[in-house]
Amino acid sequence: MASAGNDHRLGGHEAPPAIVSVFLGEELTEILTALENGTLYVGKGQTLMEIGATVLPHFPKDTTDRNRTSPFAFTGNKCEFRMLGSAFSIAGPIIVLNTIVAEVLGQFADTLEQSTDFQGDLSRLIKRTISNHKRIIFNGNGYDCAWVKEAESKGLANLKTTPEALPAFIAPKNVEVFTRHKVLTEHEIYSRYEIWLENYSKTINIEALTMMDMVNKQVVPAVISYQRELAELILQKRAIGPHLATSLEEGLLCQLAQLSDNLNDRLHNLCQQTEAVKQIEDKLGQAIAWREKVLTAMNELRMIVDELEALVSSKHWPLPTYAEILNSVV
Repeated sequence: MASAGNDHRLGGHEAPPAIVSVFLGEELTEILTALENGTLYVGKGQTLMEIGATVLPHFPKDTTDRNRTSPFAFTGNKCEFRMLGSAFSIAGPIIVLNTIVAEVLGQFADTLEQSTDFQGDLSRLIKRTISNHKRIIFNGNGYDCAWVKEAESKGLANLKTTPEALPAFIAPKNVEVFTRHKVLTEHEIYSRYEIWLENYSKTINIEALTMMDMVNKQVVPAVISYQRELAELILQKRAIGPHLATSLEEGLLCQLAQLSDNLNDRLHNLCQQTEAVKQIEDKLGQAIAWREKVLTAMNELRMIVDELEALVSSKHWPLPTYAEILNSVV
């Protein structure tokens, strides 16, 4: 789930946050609450879907909605896991999830196999499990900033970037679980961890080099060309007569000149940061530096490029703008 590409997605406006929680819906949550409290649950009757057409048959409406902001969402007859990046194989998460389930079922079996009062111990086990872990249940809007604060108060992790998330894979308790169930050896765990870190660093490096290449070969020439055109126009107007106003051209040229200086500074900073990070030998330290140093420099450079895009004439700007991309979709 953790990768350079998925870091942009998790917590965005089309994917769940990096906080792992479970959406059960109102009905299942009420069932668990009743089990925890030892009270009777009265099920809700199904209602018919109102579709506004009398000639079509009515069908029962689901008792729960479909929460797209939840990493784990119960959708009526199954749970969806929605944190996986599009470039990932589902094999990795399935291995992890199945190992977790096996570990918990093993703990349950150890408790119940020694029981002398099976029904009583089973009831207490269910209540204890619900009580200990109900903090992961969240049926609200995962995009809401209030959920981040609530999750923090509940002790839920919010590992928003790959360098933050990957060390959890080699945490001693996780290594112990994988090795005890003979799913992965310690060597296999650490080799995967190092490969993922290396892939992350390589991806950010490629993105940084691509950005520098695009700015050097496309953005810089476009900005220089447009400034030359404006400067020549100002000189031509002044040559014709001092009465011709040039305030528009001069103001725009001053803006572009200032932004050009900022562009050069931030491009130079990105080059420096990229070269400096490559000298770090520790794989996790290097991945953190790519995230904190290089990606920060890339975002700062992008801000200037975005400002220039709004000022430079479309005749000179070589890259498709968002407006052109959206309007060209047919």
